[in-house]
Amino acid sequence: MSPPTLLRTKAPLRISFAGGGTDVSPYPEERGGAVLNCTVNKYAYATLATRENNEATTVHSLDFDTSVNYGPSDDRTYTGELDLVTAALRTLEKDPAVAGRLGGLEMFLHSDAPPGSGLGGSSTMAVALVGVLQRYLSMPWTSYDVAEIAYRIEREEMAKKGGRQDQYAASFGGFNFMEFGKNGTVVNPLKIPREILNELQYRLLLCYTGTRHLDDEIIKSQQNNYREGRKDTVASLDAMKALAVEMKNNLLRGNIDEMGRLLHAGWELKKRLTSGISNPLIDHLYEKAREAGALGGKLTGAGGGGYLLLFADFSRRRKIAEVVEKAGGHVVDFSFEMNGVQSWQVRS
Repeated sequence: MSPPTLLRTKAPLRISFAGGGTDVSPYPEERGGAVLNCTVNKYAYATLATRENNEATTVHSLDFDTSVNYGPSDDRTYTGELDLVTAALRTLEKDPAVAGRLGGLEMFLHSDAPPGSGLGGSSTMAVALVGVLQRYLSMPWTSYDVAEIAYRIEREEMAKKGGRQDQYAASFGGFNFMEFGKNGTVVNPLKIPREILNELQYRLLLCYTGTRHLDDEIIKSQQNNYREGRKDTVASLDAMKALAVEMKNNLLRGNIDEMGRLLHAGWELKKRLTSGISNPLIDHLYEKAREAGALGGKLTGAGGGGYLLLFADFSRRRKIAEVVEKAGGHVVDFSFEMNGVQSWQVRS
């Protein structure tokens, strides 16, 4: 009996600098959205092993110590456990080139970020799943294809609220300026000199607030406000889109200090989209960081919790970290990741 094939994939999580929310339908289809983001060295991992003489598929979540078994004739019903995997299998099996080829597998999933972190964890895991299955099936999917399949898994099959930037960030990797419209998505990779990247990374602090955010409720409220034509929401989204363009231009020119000012301006705009984006704990952390010398910052996700990204006055960086820790946050190390989803075969 031949040894099992063992494949592994990792997809990077992202931090969003500006424009997050303008990628959430129906705003981009009607007015056009724009987001500036980058990926970091925190990952979602998927491992796939083949099993001979076994048509069933078993999936293990190493984070939640949970397993789900799918029989060969299973109708892939949602049970509340590992529904993202169920949705991925259901979505891929609609492709005639894939149907009937997803049995006899064992998969293991793991993420570096807790759920509700605001780093795009669910979408990144969807990209990791698509990536490892692409490798197994030898499918000729492009980075755009992988992102769109992951998007369909979450937004269409699961009907999970959210935008498009997370899937595209994980698929492409690096620094990207993304444009969203009724005719699709365009990813513009940014070629930023290494010395600018080094300085930007030195000036940034990533702080875990210790609380989860609830994307669905916040995004649903934002969508309702936009559909109702509420002036604050529409004007804020328009301003956030313009700010993403301004931030991208300043970054390319090496105007690092402007990043702090623009992050702060973007955070103030974001809080006007809907209620629940901030809360007293987040406000307290941010105010303490600003008092200690942070020039700006924002939550990295839809709002309500997760990670707080801070831009530091370089001479006060250590003091800001101390103050944030004392106020109940947790500063974590990170670095920029310039690659998107990567797959490889494990050699025994």
